[in-house]
Amino acid sequence: MSSSIRPAAVAGTFYPKAPGALRGAISGWLSSAPAAADAARGPAPKLLVVPHAGYAYSGPIAAQAYALLAPWRGRIERVVLLGPAHRVAVRGLAVPTVSEFETPLGVVVVDRASIDALAALPQVVSSDVAHAHEHSLEVQLPFLQAALGSFSIVPLVVGRAAASEVAEVLERTWGGDETLFVVSTDLSHYLPYAQARATDLATVEQILALDANIDHDQACGATPLNGALRVARARGLTPRLLDLRNSGDTAGDRSSVVGYGAIGFWPQAAGVARADAAGAEAGSGRAAQGDALGAALLSRARNAIAAALGLPQVAEPSHPALAAPGATFVTLRRAGQLRGCIGRLEAGEHSLDEDVRRNARRAAFEDPRFPSLGPDEWPGLAVEVSLLGALEPVSVTTESDACRVLRPHEDGVVLDWRGRRATFLPQVWSQMADAHEFLSALRHKAGLPAGFWHEELTLSRYRVMKYADGEVPA
Repeated sequence: MSSSIRPAAVAGTFYPKAPGALRGAISGWLSSAPAAADAARGPAPKLLVVPHAGYAYSGPIAAQAYALLAPWRGRIERVVLLGPAHRVAVRGLAVPTVSEFETPLGVVVVDRASIDALAALPQVVSSDVAHAHEHSLEVQLPFLQAALGSFSIVPLVVGRAAASEVAEVLERTWGGDETLFVVSTDLSHYLPYAQARATDLATVEQILALDANIDHDQACGATPLNGALRVARARGLTPRLLDLRNSGDTAGDRSSVVGYGAIGFWPQAAGVARADAAGAEAGSGRAAQGDALGAALLSRARNAIAAALGLPQVAEPSHPALAAPGATFVTLRRAGQLRGCIGRLEAGEHSLDEDVRRNARRAAFEDPRFPSLGPDEWPGLAVEVSLLGALEPVSVTTESDACRVLRPHEDGVVLDWRGRRATFLPQVWSQMADAHEFLSALRHKAGLPAGFWHEELTLSRYRVMKYADGEVPA
């Protein structure tokens, strides 16, 4: 480039070109994000994963992450920004030669010293062409300008590179509390709504487990994401899901959608200290207790039961995903023993908010296996909410086939034969010795005889995000 400034390339298409309209849109999303209310209660995040579609589609989701930064305005001074190459083939990680990036909100200074320090790495190349029309980095800048004010950037367009090569660049630029890393990626692309929800849920489970084996069908920014996950695991970062939606929830139809997630990562000590996150477990279908959506679901499940019992209720944090359709199971336990479990397998016309409240009431008062819950049982009651992904048919002809195909501790399973239907959540695997015992118990639950199998018998599977709180103190 002849200029030392990289001009905005997608203003007016991906986001508003008029500064006032741009500020207004971002301000509205940031101020309404649930994360904004508790962002100051712990240390700053070290890494954010955010989407990069047009703002009408992914802006509300990205805001869930950027709302965390308000307390750190003036303290986060450098942002290392990584996004996938969409328009130009790149071998390695491309840095620009320009000194500033421009948006309608002003210019952002490029940290030339940090880029110069990376020059010796063979996977780092200079390419203004790679940056000229790349939107995955540009769309993050207005959010960062609104949240942080003054800061510098290390912009990296990531092409063909090994996760280890990306991780090496992150380690070289790690810094201290003054440095934030942002990985720009969307999730699944152009799947039907229900299939996208299931696919993205599985991808988020991998991310929360710090599993650096994401493929490009799961996330277009899989390469920078996998590198970041390697470093997150090595550095002991703690992830937290902030939002998970798709274009069908925001501004598009549901026949073909793109998935968007917002995830934050904190240094280990910070993650342990964050409110509601103690003892949290991530991955394998279990979400951190400190997860924003989990807190919203659990509070609503508890309040639905407490209201029916005439007991005091707790505050209910908001979350944008609650307005979208969703399917949940609510499980109740006392002293470690099952006290009720009811839910639905597929999202219907009801919102996720309505679904979890209804299933909580039914688990407490309508599970035919137990008497109606009484006020005396409220102390010591543990609540668990499972958010279900879409059902996926399992193509098998024998029980032996099913035992080979099913994934223990990951798959929830639905068995159906001529109207006799039963399901087990993935959590039930922990009570079974193997898949044969799991299927035998599922058959029994459906009212079928031991060893029964028929060519018309069908199996489907699903995955869940599991949110569990502690017991109500006695």
